[in-house]
Amino acid sequence: MFEILKQRYQRNFVRKDQLQRYVTLGKITQEQYLDIVGEKQEVEQIEKEI
Repeated sequence: MFEILKQRYQRNFVRKDQLQRYVTLGKITQEQYLDIVGEKQEVEQIEKEI
């Protein structure tokens, strides 16, 4: 499911709010959500700055 959603997000077939719904339903984890939307790197970068 993760790979499918990642590909769909990259092709703009799925929005962030739709991905968050998959997290709520337990289909993907919050970590996977952050990996898909690319915010994982941003969070890690902010933590390094602190």
